[in-house]
Amino acid sequence: MKKINVVVVDDSALVRGLLAEMINRQGDMSCIGAASDPLVAREMIRTLNPDVITLDVEMPRMDGLDFLSRLMRLRPMPVVMVSTLTERGAEVTLKALELGAIDFVAKPKIGIANGLRQLEHDITDKIRTAARATVRRLAPARPAATPAAGAGATPAAISPIGRLSTEKLIFIGASTGGTEATREVLMRLPPDAPAVLITQHMPAGFTTSYAARLDSLCRIRVAEARDGERVLPGHAYIAPGGLHLSVERSGANYIARVRDGEPVNRHKPSVEVLFESAARVVGPNALGVMLTGMGADGARAMKAMRDAGSWNLVQDEASCVVFGMPREAIAHGAADEVLPVTQIAGKLIERLRSTAGQHTTRV
Repeated sequence: MKKINVVVVDDSALVRGLLAEMINRQGDMSCIGAASDPLVAREMIRTLNPDVITLDVEMPRMDGLDFLSRLMRLRPMPVVMVSTLTERGAEVTLKALELGAIDFVAKPKIGIANGLRQLEHDITDKIRTAARATVRRLAPARPAATPAAGAGATPAAISPIGRLSTEKLIFIGASTGGTEATREVLMRLPPDAPAVLITQHMPAGFTTSYAARLDSLCRIRVAEARDGERVLPGHAYIAPGGLHLSVERSGANYIARVRDGEPVNRHKPSVEVLFESAARVVGPNALGVMLTGMGADGARAMKAMRDAGSWNLVQDEASCVVFGMPREAIAHGAADEVLPVTQIAGKLIERLRSTAGQHTTRV
């Protein structure tokens, strides 16, 4: 079995050494090079042709984001970002994901040696996932006067859905590649869309910046979910990193529940937790969406949603970064339709308009 060849790019000799050690301890991967800056890395990539690179954000001679942008335009390949866990680090990491990085690792600010060692399983898992991911070439930057209809641009005006039961809720689960897939869906929803509850696999410290970024791009309001708050139409609620999100009923209202607890399917937040509550509490008034991601988190609960009468969409393989969670949802019989990510919001709107004022039940 061919090993995953990795090049590590980081200006810290300590970090380069630690990452190389943990990579070389794995039977299925090998660190074939370590570069102290992007210019050295550029030559290594050219001569060594790695399967994956790990990339620091702040480095001498060329910023990590500039290097990533050039790499994804000229020689796209799987990249796992190594980003310091700070507010600025979170914003830069989200930009890196927008540019095409597959995933990221939150590098601790202090106690870096012990901190990275504790993250060995996470880091090496992300490298494995990146090696299997679908990588797409980044489109050339357009002039400011003609923004692309992708990241950072707002789609053409979308007509309101119209008369709609406030009982309806949309539930989204996503992991690797999901930050951009979720953005693609939310940006295409009108201001009168039903409330949206989202579990995206993300560590604590990153979801605040992620929610703020989406809020600046979307017509609906987007924020981290707060425990006990009423769930309102025209709003999206993102599970805070490191906490589970679910929905409960309180009289005539839905409320968000944000709780600590054990990881479910190795994840916290877990899609399984959110989708299980959708099946139990919302039933036929739920619309489920499973987006790109590694593993099977949420597949069983999405099938429970469908059994309870929900209507479910799953992202297709061609538009996924990793077709793991969608594949498992399909295999569990949880999908009503399988669509490219660019068509999911439109299909949700179409479904909502066709069932406006109804309490949907499956025949």
